[in-house]
Amino acid sequence: MSEERVVEIETDDGVRILTINRPEKRNALNAAVREKLSGAVDEAVADPDVRVLVLTGAGDKAFVAGADVTEFAERTPIEQRRAMAHPTLFDKVWDAPLPTIAMINGWCLGGGCELALACDLRVGADTATLGQPEVRLGIIPGGGATQRLPRLVGYGKALQLVLSGEPIDGVSAYEIGLLDEVVPLTELRARTLEIARSMAEKSPVTLAIAKRALRAALEVPLSAGLEQERDLFALAFATEDKAEGVRAFLDKRKPEWRGR
Repeated sequence: MSEERVVEIETDDGVRILTINRPEKRNALNAAVREKLSGAVDEAVADPDVRVLVLTGAGDKAFVAGADVTEFAERTPIEQRRAMAHPTLFDKVWDAPLPTIAMINGWCLGGGCELALACDLRVGADTATLGQPEVRLGIIPGGGATQRLPRLVGYGKALQLVLSGEPIDGVSAYEIGLLDEVVPLTELRARTLEIARSMAEKSPVTLAIAKRALRAALEVPLSAGLEQERDLFALAFATEDKAEGVRAFLDKRKPEWRGR
């Protein structure tokens, strides 16, 4: 597999789908994948025709089975810290202003699970397996799981997943909130794109503002978050899409969003 093909890119009705294409390695994250995927995320964010970003893995066996261990086996602490300098791939996905969805079709472990955690939503197959097995290698998660996982599933469940290193199936992941939806593998793509298109048909500037407001709930106290919500609500009133949305509602027609 050439490095040019480790990430496949397609666009469907405003939805950009990025597929990690190393099925023979269970789509493990190596340097080539991280570089190509980071660049593809940047391109999607910069493209005004892209409204929603979906990440997935090639085949039906793995989303991302983890990092490529052979790449860091001999690294020194300084080398490893340098390799994790901001912004990482996980940072870019997390910071993307457009909605992001992980379409989880199989093994989703270690760095793969952290990539999914960096997305806004996670839709998984009932055959998926998720977990943070880093402790089995004598290390801890380094792509955000120690911070994002407790915020998503609670401290106790996150502690159990990280300290045991034991994976869980898709249904169990849904029950604790790690997955937002779980569906049969045969329905995974259709359902994920259905969710994505329901967002893609909305105003992109409004989606970005709403995402900023929701993110505040994870980062600041309630009083500060409510104040930020009020500021962002007022900001939405300054957009052309707000004016268009109100006019379309009153005219009983479909709005024509301009993204401004």
